[in-house]
Amino acid sequence: MILTGLSGSGKSTVLKTFEDMGFYCVDNLPVELIPIFAELTAAGDADFARAALLVDAREGTQLEKLPLLLKLLRRNHPIALVFIDAGEDALLRRYSETRRPHPFGKALSVRESLSHERALMEPIRKLADVVIDTSKFNVHELRNFITQRFKNPEKRPILVSVVSFGYKYGVPTDADLVFDVRFLPNPHFVPALRRFTGRDPKVRRYIKSFPQTGEFLRRIEGLLTYLIPHYIAEGKSYLTIAFGCTGGRHRSVMMGESVKKAMEKHGYSAKVVHRDIEK
Repeated sequence: MILTGLSGSGKSTVLKTFEDMGFYCVDNLPVELIPIFAELTAAGDADFARAALLVDAREGTQLEKLPLLLKLLRRNHPIALVFIDAGEDALLRRYSETRRPHPFGKALSVRESLSHERALMEPIRKLADVVIDTSKFNVHELRNFITQRFKNPEKRPILVSVVSFGYKYGVPTDADLVFDVRFLPNPHFVPALRRFTGRDPKVRRYIKSFPQTGEFLRRIEGLLTYLIPHYIAEGKSYLTIAFGCTGGRHRSVMMGESVKKAMEKHGYSAKVVHRDIEK
């Protein structure tokens, strides 16, 4: 594995995760030494059976040699190039939070440095076997995603985050897809169910007892299993799906739990967050 990408995108976290999975890892290996390392790996030494190398902008102008080098190495070695990316807003926020300087130094602003780096890395990004956008990942989610993506081949390379919310508290600003489930029967108006949430079996049974609930779940599952492979093909590694009801305690919670299970059934890594369940 050759890891590369933009500064601040989480490359060090990715490399550390590979190390935890048993890969022999090298950080900032000079480009001209990669062929030597590839030969050591091919020699069959057990210590090098699985290796991950991190090469990035710290290489300076030497990085320009990587595309041709990759082309030559791939003739004789099973090499995968993983590009770690993130949006500009996410990168600027991370630099602001950590107060670390960009590798290009202080002569340029962080924004200018990132723009220059992105232009430098674009020819390499086009050669990548996998592009991972870490914009919406925290450190723990990124580690989990990398582990599932590369340790368990049966897992699909995307993390689906399902969010339930209440419209009275506002729509989640980071949602990629938003579905309004206020058309479903509301347990809030059933006195025996009002104090429970959509996690409770009694509430789930009540909502699912209506035919429109089952029909909606089937249609949502079909829509998502159609859309997600296309998102993956476009390089998307994190998808946020939000379900909203009035207060965010009953219908949206039940729907979020159901959709999470459906996505896992289809081999996707999924998590669920109930934003307003305690409000």
